[in-house]
Amino acid sequence: MVKKFDFLVIGSGLAGMSFALKVAHKGKVALICKAGLEEANTYFAQGGIASVTNLKVDNFEKHIEDTMIAGDWISDRAAVEKVVREAPAQIQELIKWGVDFDKKEDGEFDLHKEGGHSEFRILHHKDNTGAEIQTSLIEAVKAHPNITIFTDHYAVEIITQHHLGIIVTRHTPGIKCFGAYVLNEKTGEVDTFLSKVTVMATGGCEAVYRNTTNPLVATGDGIAMVYRAKGAVKDMEFIQFHPTALFHPGDRPSFLITEAMRGYGAVLKNQSGEEFMQKYDPRLSLAPRDIVARAIDNEMKQRGEDHVYLDVTHKDPEETKKHFPNIYKKCLSLGIDITKDYIPVAPAAHYLCGGIKVDLDGQSSINRLYAIGECSCTGLHGGNRLASNSLIEAVVYADAAAKHALNVLDRYDFNEDIPEWNDEGTMNNEERVLITQSMKEVNQIMEAYVGIVRSNTRLIRAWNRLDILYEETERLFKRCKASRELCELRNMINIGYLITRQAMERKESRGLHYTIDYPHAAERKKVKNIFLLQIELIIFITPVSRITFSC
Repeated sequence: MVKKFDFLVIGSGLAGMSFALKVAHKGKVALICKAGLEEANTYFAQGGIASVTNLKVDNFEKHIEDTMIAGDWISDRAAVEKVVREAPAQIQELIKWGVDFDKKEDGEFDLHKEGGHSEFRILHHKDNTGAEIQTSLIEAVKAHPNITIFTDHYAVEIITQHHLGIIVTRHTPGIKCFGAYVLNEKTGEVDTFLSKVTVMATGGCEAVYRNTTNPLVATGDGIAMVYRAKGAVKDMEFIQFHPTALFHPGDRPSFLITEAMRGYGAVLKNQSGEEFMQKYDPRLSLAPRDIVARAIDNEMKQRGEDHVYLDVTHKDPEETKKHFPNIYKKCLSLGIDITKDYIPVAPAAHYLCGGIKVDLDGQSSINRLYAIGECSCTGLHGGNRLASNSLIEAVVYADAAAKHALNVLDRYDFNEDIPEWNDEGTMNNEERVLITQSMKEVNQIMEAYVGIVRSNTRLIRAWNRLDILYEETERLFKRCKASRELCELRNMINIGYLITRQAMERKESRGLHYTIDYPHAAERKKVKNIFLLQIELIIFITPVSRITFSC
């Protein structure tokens, strides 16, 4: 079946829904959701959304500087300035759509402070900001007559000249996107969605890891589709591991303990009840996430333990329950009273800083295709995301993409020559165990070899294992009918390959990419200083007659 829409939006998080709302007055919009509308990373974002609002103590320059520092100075400054300066206007847009941010008694925003921020600038709704934003936008989207929501629909591939029999390579100029092939899970059929403009807003890819805070729909679908269509993908090595996911064996995804809790005053401790962050960073528990995650990882490995603790027992119990009601409720359901007990935590894959490469208008390298939200690489995050910058990036770039798309929409038309999906000669896949077991293997490979701390040896092993899974899965895909599980596996392998390859290509430790083969510059200096000190000691305590040097 062929369906035609002016705008095809793949993904139903903050980025996708806000884009849909901004363009729906000028054309028909299809909003593709692989599950339900709530099943998006936005819904699970606890901490908040960053924006300069208190001009008495804060300003754009401070937020820009904090973002550049967190990104290890490889963020695109133009992207950083764009997001920071346009943030306040987009906050007002969210409020217009019904989002209720917490305020103090005097009517001012009740701002939080998180790791890496120099000022209190995080707007929030208790400890479930993402859910508040998502539910507000869902109501707005459902109420708009020009937006058609397709739940339980799964985008299999984007459509380009390749599907017209034209050879397309990474060097082919002028690749165009004409829509997407979309699986209707209720009918099992793959429909052809033709569009004038296509928007990828499929979120992250952290479900490729065994331990993740993301919903398990975060399999990197949009990034994998664009990569297979020969689009540019960048900075996939920069995977942010949230330092404090609730440690409860068997839970997948892991429940997130927001960074705002450390901003509130919670302290990291080992299983002996001792603080340890002073060994790693002068900012202690409020150091950027990559530093805290590596510190926790190191403590766990040195002590042979599987988690550390977050201690908030010294804070006022009623205030704690007021600020973090959902965390309090979740932990209490597991027998942990956070006002009296330490919270067991461990790092988990949380956010992707790279993705589909886009410009300041959200345009990808493929014409008529935009990418916004976590699946895109705008350059804002660089080597590491500053806490709570992601939600504001999603709405700022959705706004930029919407404005650009509206300006060029009249230049485009539907490509009527696109053939419908052909699955003739394929069979239904009865061996689901082949898919589920391969998914587990991808999770194990990524967790063990491409995690918080990496090495060339581990990355090469991951590459070789993923290559075997790739060949097996492509053969399976060619002989079986398309299913969501099979397509997700295929995408997960593609994503694992991209993370591994781009990690191998970066011959340094930078931001979130940390490898023992290329330590951070500061650590190399530290090691060099220790070595020189040892040489000085040897010379000092060794008789001159016994010292020999060789060249």
